[in-house]
Amino acid sequence: MSYVVVDVESDGPIPNKYSMVCFGAVILDPSLTNTFYGKVKPISQEWEAEALAISGFTRAEHEAFDDPKIVMDRFAEWLKTHVKGRPIFISDNLAYDWQWINYYFHYYGNGNPFGFSGRRIGDLYCGMKMDTGLNQEWKKKYRKTNHDHNPVNDVIGNAEALLEMKKLGLKIPSNG
Repeated sequence: MSYVVVDVESDGPIPNKYSMVCFGAVILDPSLTNTFYGKVKPISQEWEAEALAISGFTRAEHEAFDDPKIVMDRFAEWLKTHVKGRPIFISDNLAYDWQWINYYFHYYGNGNPFGFSGRRIGDLYCGMKMDTGLNQEWKKKYRKTNHDHNPVNDVIGNAEALLEMKKLGLKIPSNG
């Protein structure tokens, strides 16, 4: 199995009514060099300016991005190429990020290669520390790359934190 850290930016709170703008992924290994970046054009006429602004793109820029089917096919191929065994979806905000990737894979692809589950980094950290109140602490302590809502930067920062947690004793199987 291989852990794949994923981050999504969107122009609203839910798939289908709104659109994914872009997403990033990185294979969790010490090099953090196997990354994917996808930008997808809107699938809906509805969008929230405040949500879109987080991504740093304008609506006109968003409308010029690639067709979602093309991007999701590229992502599926990237996963096949770089993942050994079953991919495990892991993110900062699992409930948010997974819903977008799952929807887009099912609607524009051939099913979600991650299946129907994943891991949330904050929960792993809280479990390590035996304290559910430490949900945000890991972000400040272990991210090295600035969290700037570029999804590739964000996944690298989250992966850096996971690798630090591994040094502290969190058992994460080696990819492969």
